[in-house]
Amino acid sequence: MTVHIKRLTQSLFDTVAEEALMSPRLRQNHNFHALPDTVQRFLNVLQPGSYVRPHRHLRPKGSNGFEFFMVLQGEIGFLAFDEQGQVIKTEHLKAHGPTYGLELAEGQFHSLIALTPNTVMFELKEGPYTPMKDKDFLPQFPQEGTEEAAQQVLTWTHLFST
Repeated sequence: MTVHIKRLTQSLFDTVAEEALMSPRLRQNHNFHALPDTVQRFLNVLQPGSYVRPHRHLRPKGSNGFEFFMVLQGEIGFLAFDEQGQVIKTEHLKAHGPTYGLELAEGQFHSLIALTPNTVMFELKEGPYTPMKDKDFLPQFPQEGTEEAAQQVLTWTHLFST
């Protein structure tokens, strides 16, 4: 009988971190699930400067749009926003604590920034992943890949420098 397992190793972290460094988005996912699976579980590796446009997840009735984040390596700045785009909550998540992760309820606008190189998060949320329906973006924030997005990351990074 064959035992099927998927390992989380430092070698995997290093490989995905290198892919994130080479990506124009400065981040890279490593999925443990297939896209149609009803449970999404993956590593999200972010490098400083990566811009995650503020968004929320809304799922169909009978589903749950929660997201669970746990930092396994490095540090993440988590930001929650109201519908006007104002930051209403920040959390500093660190692999060495005291806050390692969080669970976010459905419908909450949020973003993440990497505060240290090669930051590795484990994410868990309900699927399946449907690219065109997965995220509802706050329209007042810039698109990825723009100078305005890069400036926004710098502004948010300062919120965690105290």
